[in-house]
Amino acid sequence: MYAAIRLILSDVDGVLTDGRLIYDSQGGEAKQFHIRDGQGIRLWQQNGGEFGIVTARRSPMVTRRAAELDITLLRQGAKNKLADVSEIATEFGCGLNEICYVGDDLLDLATIESVGLGVAVADAVEEVRQAAKYVTSQPGGQGAIRELIELILKNTNRWESTIRNFGARG
Repeated sequence: MYAAIRLILSDVDGVLTDGRLIYDSQGGEAKQFHIRDGQGIRLWQQNGGEFGIVTARRSPMVTRRAAELDITLLRQGAKNKLADVSEIATEFGCGLNEICYVGDDLLDLATIESVGLGVAVADAVEEVRQAAKYVTSQPGGQGAIRELIELILKNTNRWESTIRNFGARG
Protein backbone atom coordinates (compact mmCIF):
# COMPACT_ATOMS: atom_id res chain seq x y z
CA MET A 1 0.00 0.00 0.00
CA TYR A 2 2.69 2.54 0.95
CA ALA A 3 5.02 1.69 -1.93
CA ALA A 4 2.40 2.72 -4.50
CA ILE A 5 2.11 6.27 -3.14
CA ARG A 6 3.67 8.88 -5.42
CA LEU A 7 1.68 11.92 -4.41
CA ILE A 8 0.49 13.17 -1.02
CA LEU A 9 -2.32 15.72 -1.05
CA SER A 10 -3.53 17.48 2.07
CA ASP A 11 -6.28 19.71 3.31
CA VAL A 12 -5.09 22.77 5.27
CA ASP A 13 -7.46 23.82 8.05
CA GLY A 14 -7.56 21.02 10.60
CA VAL A 15 -4.67 19.11 9.00
CA LEU A 16 -1.74 21.47 8.38
CA THR A 17 -3.20 23.75 11.05
CA ASP A 18 -5.19 23.01 14.20
CA GLY A 19 -8.32 24.24 12.45
CA ARG A 20 -8.69 27.49 14.34
CA LEU A 21 -9.01 30.76 12.42
CA ILE A 22 -7.74 33.94 14.02
CA TYR A 23 -9.06 37.27 12.76
CA ASP A 24 -7.61 40.63 13.76
CA SER A 25 -9.52 43.91 14.03
CA GLN A 26 -8.27 45.02 10.60
CA GLY A 27 -9.83 41.97 8.90
CA GLY A 28 -6.59 40.03 8.69
CA GLU A 29 -6.41 36.29 9.23
CA ALA A 30 -3.71 34.20 10.90
CA LYS A 31 -2.88 30.51 10.68
CA GLN A 32 -0.33 28.52 12.63
CA PHE A 33 1.69 25.78 10.91
CA HIS A 34 3.87 23.20 12.66
CA ILE A 35 7.53 23.31 11.65
CA ARG A 36 7.85 19.51 11.76
CA ASP A 37 5.12 19.15 9.16
CA GLY A 38 7.13 21.45 6.91
CA GLN A 39 10.29 19.42 7.49
CA GLY A 40 8.34 16.23 6.78
CA ILE A 41 7.15 17.67 3.48
CA ARG A 42 10.77 18.53 2.60
CA LEU A 43 11.85 14.96 3.46
CA TRP A 44 9.10 13.59 1.21
CA GLN A 45 10.20 15.87 -1.63
CA GLN A 46 13.87 14.92 -1.14
CA ASN A 47 12.84 11.28 -1.52
CA GLY A 48 11.23 11.98 -4.89
CA GLY A 49 7.67 12.43 -3.67
CA GLU A 50 5.32 15.20 -4.66
CA PHE A 51 3.20 17.06 -2.10
CA GLY A 52 0.16 19.19 -2.83
CA ILE A 53 -2.59 21.11 -1.10
CA VAL A 54 -6.33 20.93 -1.82
CA THR A 55 -8.39 23.25 0.36
CA ALA A 56 -11.89 24.68 0.25
CA ARG A 57 -10.82 28.07 1.59
CA ARG A 58 -8.61 30.70 -0.01
CA SER A 59 -5.88 32.28 2.05
CA PRO A 60 -2.72 34.26 1.34
CA MET A 61 -1.07 32.42 4.27
CA VAL A 62 -1.56 29.12 2.45
CA THR A 63 -0.05 30.59 -0.71
CA ARG A 64 2.92 31.80 1.33
CA ARG A 65 3.42 28.49 3.15
CA ALA A 66 3.19 26.56 -0.13
CA ALA A 67 5.85 28.85 -1.67
CA GLU A 68 8.14 28.40 1.35
CA LEU A 69 7.94 24.62 0.91
CA ASP A 70 8.19 24.61 -2.90
CA ILE A 71 4.68 23.17 -3.18
CA THR A 72 3.45 23.83 -6.70
CA LEU A 73 0.32 21.67 -6.56
CA LEU A 74 -1.98 24.15 -4.83
CA ARG A 75 -5.76 24.19 -5.22
CA GLN A 76 -7.60 26.76 -3.12
CA GLY A 77 -11.35 27.26 -3.24
CA ALA A 78 -11.97 23.57 -3.93
CA LYS A 79 -15.68 22.93 -3.44
CA ASN A 80 -15.53 19.35 -4.74
CA LYS A 81 -12.23 17.98 -3.50
CA LEU A 82 -12.60 14.59 -5.17
CA ALA A 83 -13.07 16.28 -8.56
CA ASP A 84 -9.97 18.41 -7.94
CA VAL A 85 -7.94 15.40 -6.78
CA SER A 86 -9.06 13.41 -9.84
CA GLU A 87 -8.01 16.29 -12.07
CA ILE A 88 -4.63 16.50 -10.33
CA ALA A 89 -4.17 12.75 -10.81
CA THR A 90 -4.77 13.12 -14.53
CA GLU A 91 -2.37 16.09 -14.77
CA PHE A 92 0.23 14.25 -12.70
CA GLY A 93 -0.17 11.07 -14.75
CA CYS A 94 -1.11 8.77 -11.91
CA GLY A 95 -4.11 6.83 -10.70
CA LEU A 96 -6.09 7.62 -7.57
CA ASN A 97 -4.55 4.44 -6.10
CA GLU A 98 -1.13 6.20 -6.16
CA ILE A 99 -2.40 9.14 -4.11
CA CYS A 100 -2.47 9.63 -0.37
CA TYR A 101 -4.99 12.24 0.77
CA VAL A 102 -5.12 13.63 4.31
CA GLY A 103 -8.24 15.26 5.71
CA ASP A 104 -10.25 15.96 8.82
CA ASP A 105 -13.84 16.85 7.97
CA LEU A 106 -16.81 15.85 5.84
CA LEU A 107 -15.59 17.76 2.74
CA ASP A 108 -12.68 15.29 2.70
CA LEU A 109 -14.75 12.12 3.10
CA ALA A 110 -15.33 11.14 -0.55
CA THR A 111 -11.68 11.78 -1.40
CA ILE A 112 -10.41 9.73 1.55
CA GLU A 113 -12.64 6.85 0.44
CA SER A 114 -11.46 7.07 -3.19
CA VAL A 115 -7.66 7.29 -3.03
CA GLY A 116 -5.07 4.57 -2.45
CA LEU A 117 -4.26 5.77 1.06
CA GLY A 118 -6.94 7.85 2.74
CA VAL A 119 -5.68 9.34 5.99
CA ALA A 120 -7.47 11.13 8.82
CA VAL A 121 -5.77 13.18 11.50
CA ALA A 122 -6.37 12.07 15.08
CA ASP A 123 -8.95 14.77 15.79
CA ALA A 124 -10.88 14.35 12.53
CA VAL A 125 -14.64 13.91 12.69
CA GLU A 126 -15.77 10.36 13.38
CA GLU A 127 -16.99 9.59 9.85
CA VAL A 128 -13.63 10.58 8.36
CA ARG A 129 -11.67 8.53 10.91
CA GLN A 130 -13.85 5.50 10.17
CA ALA A 131 -13.38 5.84 6.39
CA ALA A 132 -9.60 6.30 6.59
CA LYS A 133 -7.10 3.50 6.05
CA TYR A 134 -4.80 5.22 8.55
CA VAL A 135 -5.52 7.61 11.42
CA THR A 136 -2.56 9.57 12.73
CA SER A 137 -1.80 9.62 16.44
CA GLN A 138 -1.17 13.38 16.18
CA PRO A 139 -4.00 15.89 15.73
CA GLY A 140 -4.09 18.38 12.87
CA GLY A 141 -1.53 21.16 13.14
CA GLN A 142 0.57 19.15 15.61
CA GLY A 143 2.84 17.09 13.36
CA ALA A 144 0.31 14.71 11.77
CA ILE A 145 1.78 15.20 8.28
CA ARG A 146 5.30 14.53 9.57
CA GLU A 147 4.04 11.34 11.26
CA LEU A 148 2.45 10.17 8.00
CA ILE A 149 5.53 10.90 5.91
CA GLU A 150 7.81 9.08 8.36
CA LEU A 151 5.39 6.12 8.26
CA ILE A 152 5.53 5.94 4.46
CA LEU A 153 9.32 6.37 4.32
CA LYS A 154 9.86 3.73 7.01
CA ASN A 155 7.51 1.27 5.32
CA THR A 156 9.25 1.72 1.97
CA ASN A 157 12.77 1.31 3.39
CA ARG A 158 13.75 4.95 2.77
CA TRP A 159 13.93 6.22 6.35
CA GLU A 160 17.47 5.06 7.22
CA SER A 161 18.98 6.69 4.14
CA THR A 162 16.94 9.82 4.84
CA ILE A 163 18.27 10.27 8.36
CA ARG A 164 21.82 9.47 7.24
CA ASN A 165 21.66 12.71 5.27
CA PHE A 166 21.55 14.46 8.65
CA GLY A 167 24.63 12.68 9.97
CA ALA A 168 22.73 10.07 11.93
CA ARG A 169 23.92 6.46 12.14
CA GLY A 170 26.69 7.16 9.98
